Amino acid sequence: MGCCGDEENDDDLSSAATTETLNDTSSSSDSTTLSPMNSHFSALACRDTLRLIFEKLPIPDLARSSCVCRAWNSVASDQEIVANAFKSPWKLKDVVGKPASGSFWRDNSIGKFAISHRISRGDSVASLAVKYSVQVVDVKRLNNMMSEHGIYSRERLLIPISDPEMLVGATCYVEVDPCAKREVAVLYLEDGPDQKAIDSCTLSQKNAESSGANSELGKKRVLESLRRSMQVDDATALYYLSIADGDPRAALSQFSQDLRWESHSAFA
Repeated sequence: MGCCGDEENDDDLSSAATTETLNDTSSSSDSTTLSPMNSHFSALACRDTLRLIFEKLPIPDLARSSCVCRAWNSVASDQEIVANAFKSPWKLKDVVGKPASGSFWRDNSIGKFAISHRISRGDSVASLAVKYSVQVVDVKRLNNMMSEHGIYSRERLLIPISDPEMLVGATCYVEVDPCAKREVAVLYLEDGPDQKAIDSCTLSQKNAESSGANSELGKKRVLESLRRSMQVDDATALYYLSIADGDPRAALSQFSQDLRWESHSAFA
């Protein structure tokens, strides 16, 4: 009886030791949560490691990563990484030019690209729509046109891209079209952009920068109001204002979408 009792006691001690070991392992795994803010996981704060990860992210995830912390923002906002993420879905060869707006890179949908068509005698919006297999209303909307009467007052029209295969291996030029009043990545099917178009693009960028400098006081007031509404710091409010191209309502909408995304990811 004594021997059996000893064996039972030994089994109980062994079971208790095993349970304690498992608890220690579980607690240690909980304490090493993968987070850029965790001092025990420095790899997620290493710029080289972050570059390797961020280079594989699409534009929306890259934008969200830039909101995590200052270290991630400095890498996720790198011009080369953002430009490559912009080109990747369409397999573009290159995108030439510096956007006037920092939010340009945040949207790489097909609507961000356009074909440049030089106006010649006999052209009409309808004939160009047939030639490029697009809708007349889409051509008018892209070029900020109410009617066809002013077509010959322009040197060119921007044509929506109907076939994404046209972008494969192509080079696009970031331009601010003064007539369409929008910034797009322009694809030239025949010749590249002439010097006049380049000068016009450069002038538009300078005008945009000048007007932004003149309204610096107004921007600070908007930023302060946005910061109070979001209940965030200045850097976060400025980020959302920049990706919304200065529109406070769009910035609040994007902020709300990100909050919903974060809450959904937490429960997933």
